[in-house]
Amino acid sequence: MEPVLELKGVTKKIRGKTIIKGIDFSVKKGQIYGFLGPNGAGKTMTLRMIVGLIKPTSGQITINGHSVSRSFVQAMAQVGCIIENPELYEYMSGYNNLLLLSRMEPGIDEKRIHEVVEMVGMERRVHDKVSTYSLGMKQRLGIAQALMKRPQLLILDEPSNGLDPAGIREFRQLVKSLAADHGMTILISSHLLSEIQMMCDEVAIILHGNLIRTARVDALGRDQKVIWEVHRMDQVPLVLQLLREQFGMEALDHGDGRVSAFVEDDRLTHINAVFVKAGIELLFVCKQPKNLEDLFLELTGGETIG
Repeated sequence: MEPVLELKGVTKKIRGKTIIKGIDFSVKKGQIYGFLGPNGAGKTMTLRMIVGLIKPTSGQITINGHSVSRSFVQAMAQVGCIIENPELYEYMSGYNNLLLLSRMEPGIDEKRIHEVVEMVGMERRVHDKVSTYSLGMKQRLGIAQALMKRPQLLILDEPSNGLDPAGIREFRQLVKSLAADHGMTILISSHLLSEIQMMCDEVAIILHGNLIRTARVDALGRDQKVIWEVHRMDQVPLVLQLLREQFGMEALDHGDGRVSAFVEDDRLTHINAVFVKAGIELLFVCKQPKNLEDLFLELTGGETIG
């Protein structure tokens, strides 16, 4: 199946400095794809290149097989997006905002307006002035705007910013319904790790303009964090040495007799047997599934998430 969105070797240089460094990833039809990274990592710049607001220095971006650089109109015909914040007229009602936009796009009638209002769950408030909306309602109206032209690809840049927990939950349910019920493909950047993990099928992690990892979210738990606690503190260096030299693992010394590392389940029995053979006295061994935050911190060396 041809991907809905594909980036190949996308690079961006500004004043001689390389900001985005050869990014490659693809998003398949019906996926909710997460784009994760610290502040300044290059998330928004990459999204701006995808929608044609910035030209890449090199590389290719295609949407449904159409090159963004060579066939911009055909590529963008398939895309709805909110980059940073939705632009809304606060003194107008939500409905009139949508009506105004419909007059700028061919083929959008009042029936379509009612359809997108229902899709984002705004039937009761759409005729109220936007100035009376909560941030979550404004986000819903922004998504309704992006859905007007029936896009196959929806791009959302940090859409949960400023939302309270209830608003975040409602937004997550909305995004899932758009993918499940309407077959929409969604690319979403966010700094909320738990939200990406609960919402997305796959995630790409970017750091300093480099794409350092892509992973299916449902596969994250296959590698798990294992914590060993030894009876004698003087045996901790031996534990670290064995993990490094025999298993190629860099482990973390917690400083209290505990050591942790990420281990595939089928290797754990062998590791424990090596420890026992080496005379290491284990008090306990504890397994914890790796989550997205663990993966992010492991790959980025603990850089702050923005």
